[in-house]
Amino acid sequence: MSSSLEQIHIKLDRIEAKLKLENLRKREKPMEMDPRHPRIGMVPQGPAEKSPQQRHPPKDPKFKHLQMPLARARDNVTSDIDHRLGEIMKQTGKLTKNGKVYKLTVDSLQYIKELGTGSCGHVVKMKHKESQEIVAVKQMRRSGNREENKRILMDLDIVLKSHSCPYIVQCMGAIVTPSEVWICMEQMSTCLDKLIKRLNEPIPEQIIGKMVVSIVNGLNYLKDNHGVMHRDVKPSNMLLDEKGTVKLCDFGISGRLVDSKARTRVAGCTAYMAPERIEPEDPKSPHYDVRADVWSLGISLVELATLEFPFKHCMNEFEVLACVLEQDPPRLPPNRGFSLDFHHFIQSCLTKDHQKRPKYPQLMEHSFFKRYEIARVDVASWFAQVLEKIKAQESASRQPPTSTTASATSTTST
Repeated sequence: MSSSLEQIHIKLDRIEAKLKLENLRKREKPMEMDPRHPRIGMVPQGPAEKSPQQRHPPKDPKFKHLQMPLARARDNVTSDIDHRLGEIMKQTGKLTKNGKVYKLTVDSLQYIKELGTGSCGHVVKMKHKESQEIVAVKQMRRSGNREENKRILMDLDIVLKSHSCPYIVQCMGAIVTPSEVWICMEQMSTCLDKLIKRLNEPIPEQIIGKMVVSIVNGLNYLKDNHGVMHRDVKPSNMLLDEKGTVKLCDFGISGRLVDSKARTRVAGCTAYMAPERIEPEDPKSPHYDVRADVWSLGISLVELATLEFPFKHCMNEFEVLACVLEQDPPRLPPNRGFSLDFHHFIQSCLTKDHQKRPKYPQLMEHSFFKRYEIARVDVASWFAQVLEKIKAQESASRQPPTSTTASATSTTST
């Protein structure tokens, strides 16, 4: 036992050191390489006056290696992002409702209230004045940060192309300006993370079963139709509407698949991250596929079905990462009335060896998925009852407590 704990602490220290190094690199302001500074090739920091050698780039061929192709490559990528956003801008400026097209500008939208935050922006509830349509507007500011602009482009690109998928939140229009991007999405009622927190009860298995059908179909659609994986699958990115439909949202850190594999280490929420993403076989060239999102789905389902995050005993994210790597995968608790095929579905999603973990086609052949694919479950009625229950609970919590002490005192004094 002590040996096992010692190994966990060693692994924890190693992960902590690795993440600290990565965070340090992110915080460091990148220095632009400059051929005008031949000694180190960096733009000098501070107001010091430039030497003649700095003011005039050297002509000697021996300085060619200081011309910084990497900086030029970064500029090319940034230009490409701006160009693609410019092309998308030509398609924007209109809102579509029931086949009718309306003009869409910043001034055509009326603010109602804040809804939350996403991977690269915040979401606001607004009303389109002309159509009277209520929309959720994701507002993202364009900046000089290349990674942020890539996220904006990815999010916008996916929602604009996914209008035919009933499992992806629908984009009704977009506004792209030189400084901002606004994506107008259909108004959904809540995300599953907020729902279980407000209800303070787990979601019943049969309701989860219907949700799983939607979520897996949505993830499979992204992979098959757009060649991307979500990379941030969690309850807060699963939306529910009053019709009982569950849809995926927030595609800012989705990754393009090359030969069915993602090749970058852009992080999602560490709490739901698969082991092969935390500790890839080759850290210098990490390769993982949609099975990493299958793991995240499994963690999410355990949380929704039990109202408990599987690693709730961990004190910080470093301990969570160590537990994911060193401990047995989470499972549904026994003797809670869950069906055998739900237990097995979770076990399949949370297979630690990603090579043995199923992909979406295998999940869609699982008996749990098959059962709820055809089962008649009225999620809309359940959700309506939940909303009434939440409303009653919140109303009761706002009522002032009855002053039994004051009554007793009054009786005593008389």
